[in-house]
Amino acid sequence: MHYYADTSSAYKGSSTYYTTSGPQQQWQSDAGQATPMSSFGPPGGGWHAPPPDMTSGVYSSSPRPPPSPHEALGLGKGTFTYEQLAAATANFSPANLLGQGGFGYVHKGVLPGGRAVAVKQLKSGSGQGEREFQAEVDIISRVHHRHLVSLVGYCIAGARRMLVYEFVPNRTLEFHLHGKGQPVMEWPTRLRIALGAAKGLAYLHEDCHPRIIHRDIKSANILLDNNFEAMVADFGLAKLTSDNSTHVSTRVMGTFGYLAPEYASSGKLTEKSDVFSYGVMLLELLTGRRPVDSGTATSSFLEDSLVDWARPCCSHWRVVYQRGARVGTITI
Repeated sequence: MHYYADTSSAYKGSSTYYTTSGPQQQWQSDAGQATPMSSFGPPGGGWHAPPPDMTSGVYSSSPRPPPSPHEALGLGKGTFTYEQLAAATANFSPANLLGQGGFGYVHKGVLPGGRAVAVKQLKSGSGQGEREFQAEVDIISRVHHRHLVSLVGYCIAGARRMLVYEFVPNRTLEFHLHGKGQPVMEWPTRLRIALGAAKGLAYLHEDCHPRIIHRDIKSANILLDNNFEAMVADFGLAKLTSDNSTHVSTRVMGTFGYLAPEYASSGKLTEKSDVFSYGVMLLELLTGRRPVDSGTATSSFLEDSLVDWARPCCSHWRVVYQRGARVGTITI
C-alpha cells in the first residue's frame, strides 16, 4: 500500500490553540474510497442531513431525540453569520490569530455576551475541508463531555465554512512537552492529562451510540485548560461505527508516528486504532520524546519511532518512570 504525505496539513507558526510546536505530517493512503459529502446550501440555508443510519441514535448514555436540522445544521441555535464572526474576531485581525495550517486559520473571538471562542476557518474549495466540516458538525455538536472540546456553532457563508469552538486557554499538550523554554511538567500533572484524555476517548468508544472513532489522537489534539485538564479536540477525521460492526473500511488517514500498523496496512479501522494512537501519546507524555525522531535526515520511521525505541525498554519500565527526573532526559 502506498502512502503520501499531505504536507499542507502540517501546522505552521506559533499558536495558543491548534498549532503544533514542530512539524507533523498528515498521512493518508491512496486505497479506498473517499467519504461521500453532503451538499451544503446557500448562506443561511439548510444543510442536507446525512443518511439516517449514520445519525440514528444519540451520542450519550441517556436516550434523547436527535436535534432537528434547524437546531443542529440550519437556521437555529449555533448558527452564526459571517458578519457576526468577523465582529467577534475584529475582522479576523492578525492580532487574534491563534494558529494556521493546511486546514486554514484559527482566530480568537469574543461573542457579544463576553464568551471567548476559537473560530476555525476551513480553506475554501477543498473537498477534504468540506468533509471535515461535515464530520465536525455531525459528531461534535452532539457529544457532551468535560474532556471533549465543545462546538459552540458554525457558519456557512457562500464557499466559506467556519467552526466555532469553546476557547481553551492553555495551548496543547504538544506545546508543553516540546515547546522551547517550557518548564518541566510535574508527574501528577502528566497523570491528570493522561487520565483526562483517556476518559474522553472512553466516552467516544463506549458511551456514544453509534460509537465514534476519533482517528487522529495525538498530543497536538489534546488541549489543556489552566488546571491542565485535558480536552480531546479536532473531530475532522472521526468515523461513526455501529455496535455490531467489527471494523470500518476506510481510507487510511491520520498523523505519521501515531498510526496503528494494522490500520495503516489494511485500512480496517477499529477502536483499537485510537487506543494505539493514545498509547503513543502516552509514551510521548512519559518520555518527552516525539513519536518520530526527525533529527536524522537519513533515518527511517521504523528505525526512529518512539514505539520501536520503547519496545526494548518494557522490561525496565519502572526504571524508565522513576529515573525520568526531567522530561526529555530519561536515562535507562
